[in-house]
Amino acid sequence: MTLKSILLGAALSLSALPALAEINIQDPYARASSPAARVGAAFMVISNSGDEDDRLISVSSDAAKRIELHTHVITDGVAKMMEVEEGFVVPAHGEVLLQRGGYHVMMMGLTAPFVQGETITLNLVFENAGAQTLVVIIDSERQDEMNHETMEGMSDN
Repeated sequence: MTLKSILLGAALSLSALPALAEINIQDPYARASSPAARVGAAFMVISNSGDEDDRLISVSSDAAKRIELHTHVITDGVAKMMEVEEGFVVPAHGEVLLQRGGYHVMMMGLTAPFVQGETITLNLVFENAGAQTLVVIIDSERQDEMNHETMEGMSDN
């Protein structure tokens, strides 16, 4: 068997595999509530142009001692944050919105203040797409619109 036929066979076998998740992240930013804050949150839009669903399963960073994937739930008329241990599904040919009042990356025990205009690095791990490193700008002045009727992750528990 020649090298050419081996390479051709390998290329053909790869083309027969189903398309895995192809993750793209848009508009990432983080915010802290004050310069002395011990917690912060990051938000973004995660899209998947692949043919298979994927899932954001964890996030790590030197910016915080502990990071969890969170959402808000309404219990007895009170909004509360809670960890989403199974992560966030990013549907095939779809997206998931991480926004204030919905899904978000919660950073606890900040290792340094989040300063307006500076950046932090997040390491996102997806079930299928693997790890992605993301540079996130600190923008605590941003005023996002929150639409409680269409928010992902909201429920009336």
